[in-house]
Amino acid sequence: MSSSVPNKQNLSIGQYLIQRLQDYGIDDLFGIPGDYVLSFYTMLEESPINTVGCTREDCAGFAADAYARIHGMGALCVTYCVGGLSVCNSIAGAYAEKSPVVLISGSPGMRERIHNPLLHHMVRNFRTQYDVFEKLCVAGAELNDPQTAFHEIDRVLAACERFKRPVYLEIPRDMVHVQPDAAPRYQPSPPHSDSRALAEAVEEAALRIESARQPVLLLGVEVHRFGLQDAVLQLAESTGIPMAATMLGKGVVAETHSQYMGLYEGALGRQEITKYVESSDCVIMLGTFMTDINLGIYTAELDISNCIYATSEELRIRHHHYHEVRLEDFVCALVRRGLKVRSPLPEAPTDWKKEPFELRSDEAISISRLIRRLDEQLEDDTIVIADIGDALFASTELTTRGRTEFLSPAYYTSMGFSVPAALGAQVARPEARVVVVVGDGAFQMTGMEMSNLVRRQMPVVVIVLDNGGYGTERLLHPGEYEFNDVHCWQYHQLPALLGGGTGYEVRTEGEFDRALSAAWADTTGPSILQVHLDPQDCSQALQRLAEMMSQTVTQKSSS
Repeated sequence: MSSSVPNKQNLSIGQYLIQRLQDYGIDDLFGIPGDYVLSFYTMLEESPINTVGCTREDCAGFAADAYARIHGMGALCVTYCVGGLSVCNSIAGAYAEKSPVVLISGSPGMRERIHNPLLHHMVRNFRTQYDVFEKLCVAGAELNDPQTAFHEIDRVLAACERFKRPVYLEIPRDMVHVQPDAAPRYQPSPPHSDSRALAEAVEEAALRIESARQPVLLLGVEVHRFGLQDAVLQLAESTGIPMAATMLGKGVVAETHSQYMGLYEGALGRQEITKYVESSDCVIMLGTFMTDINLGIYTAELDISNCIYATSEELRIRHHHYHEVRLEDFVCALVRRGLKVRSPLPEAPTDWKKEPFELRSDEAISISRLIRRLDEQLEDDTIVIADIGDALFASTELTTRGRTEFLSPAYYTSMGFSVPAALGAQVARPEARVVVVVGDGAFQMTGMEMSNLVRRQMPVVVIVLDNGGYGTERLLHPGEYEFNDVHCWQYHQLPALLGGGTGYEVRTEGEFDRALSAAWADTTGPSILQVHLDPQDCSQALQRLAEMMSQTVTQKSSS
């Protein structure tokens, strides 16, 4: 990101905002126009920024979120209230999972608000939408004063970049073309660590690691968000300490690395990884959120006295808390410290190569076998996007070969993320091959965003797990409940409706093998594979999850 502030002379508020978005590397913007934001959309259309129209505002939010996870920062632009309030869920997910998204909304002009008329789209008062997003974003501003507008744009965008969370900018439609006479220059305060606290924290951490019998690195999603992959790999490779990742951090480093063990998921994960991590006398948790999903529905047994817990919000070593120490500074200082760990370390379960997949052509396809076959197809530049449910839990068995090539809302767990996220991912990285794994229930929420994949001839492969309903909820709350069923669509015939792409209907392993191979070879547009699954079929990971959660989900109130 360029730290230089552009020449403000003769720029309108709208032009300045567009220029600052470009300074942060935002080349593409998602959204849906509306009358309160049409003037700004016209300005966008005339700018170098590529505007990507979506079918729904929440889809635009998911697309911008995925774009941000891959590209570094994303943006979307919608109209007032009917557009803005429709994107609340997407922005909430971006906040929960630390994805830096800039939400821009048009609003009624300042002159229109005189005498408080009942203008269309307005809810309660003119500030309602701003108040809502104040709760969902790390920073926000209403650009209603020409004398402070440039300063506010700079402040809000700087917060997005610093905290890796969404921000909100609201621009009244009669302010878009206003050129401020003068504007105070924004002087950002570059974030820095307290040097004494940093030095003490690094020294305590180093002594803990060097004296440990079995240290282990547990990597989380912030390693990617703050661009720390190289530093973490240098730390691992220089010390020989093995690595594991949380579910939300899956793909943060290449899973083919010789020191990588796999996902740590408490009792939900592979027994040998769980045993190694939990028997460690020094777990170095970098950028890891202590969520219920990451910790295997709180089946993780990690002794706090054995943990170094470092995130962008907290640094704790055993029972000692260090304040004003940035995650980036802590990790890089640890690398420079030159750790000398005990040698040799206990052997870690890093040699986890899978048995070659042997096709059983005539057998009915199952989710586990589907994932095994898909794993063979993945290449170094493949991006896998898994929706919520068994699409996620089964896909954790896939092997990601690069960085940030596995996307899923694994903490916020909002269904419907994957298909619009594929649009955002493909825009962010046009040369990559994007694969979506999505359940039929989640697809019916946002799957029509395939329309834009067709329109833009994007060769995304969409695999719909068709089991007639919400498979995860069937396991969590067993019984014949119609609320867990969804109407069956002919998903493979959607290309005919959308006017492009190719559809495949799959029931056996042989049919899946042929469909996947054909879809992979087809780069003329999207492919959709409708995979019929037994309603009772599920991955082992989901089965274990259901066993852990079912009592909590179904328990009755004691009141």
